[in-house]
Amino acid sequence: MATSKVVYNGGLRTTSTHLQSGKEIITDAPVDNQGKGEAFSPTDLLATSLADCMFTIMGIAAKTHGIDMDGSTAEVTKIMAAEPRRISEIHVNFDFPKKANYSDKQKKILENAGLNCPVHYSLHPDIKKKVDFGW
Repeated sequence: MATSKVVYNGGLRTTSTHLQSGKEIITDAPVDNQGKGEAFSPTDLLATSLADCMFTIMGIAAKTHGIDMDGSTAEVTKIMAAEPRRISEIHVNFDFPKKANYSDKQKKILENAGLNCPVHYSLHPDIKKKVDFGW
């Protein structure tokens, strides 16, 4: 079964529909590449999906080990390179609630889970991944 359906709307914009849920994502080309920059660009989504995936796998580990990480945030920075135009680096800076007062064991569980997410392993090895858990 297909995962999604993507429609090119013109004007360097796409609409992607997740077939199981019907949820939609719109993308625009970035301003520095002839676009409007009114939505995530495809490369923004790729970079952001690293943090999304890390949080998902950390959330599974947190649930398993009774660790509260609700309210955690991550800031993602995408760095582009030219010739060919591509993502050269992704920086993910996590911020976990200070109220949780994580033990060293809990920190290790979350870090190990996050760094073993499928997106992390799926990205080309030439893409530098800088992850700061912010403990």
